[in-house]
Amino acid sequence: MGLAFFGLTFDAAAQVRAALFKQIHEIVFHGKGGYDWNTIYNMPVWLRRFTFNEIQKYYKEEKEVIENKGKKGSQTVISSDGKIKTPELLQKSANQHPQKFTPPPKRPISYK
Repeated sequence: MGLAFFGLTFDAAAQVRAALFKQIHEIVFHGKGGYDWNTIYNMPVWLRRFTFNEIQKYYKEEKEVIENKGKKGSQTVISSDGKIKTPELLQKSANQHPQKFTPPPKRPISYK
C-alpha cells in the first residue's frame, strides 16, 4: 500500500497515535487534576495543542526559576552556631519598632 489518505501510511499511523496518547497523558498528568482523559481526547485538536503548549511553557518557566534560585546560593534557616535566623523582612520591621516582652505581674492565687 504505497499511497495513503493525506499521506498517513501504516508505519506513520502508529507514531501519530502514540504521539496523540502521549500528549493526552501529559495534559492529564501535569494538569494537576484539572483535566480528565475523556475531555482531552474529545477536545478539538487546536485547543488540545494550545493547552499542551501552555502547560509545557509553564513548567519550563518554573524549571528556570528553580535553577536560577539554586545559582544564587542556598539559604538556610539555621545558622552555623545552631540559632534560627530571622528573615530580612522581619529584621527590618523589628529594628524600626523594637518591642520588648514584659511578662504580666504575678498575682497571688486564691481559691475562695
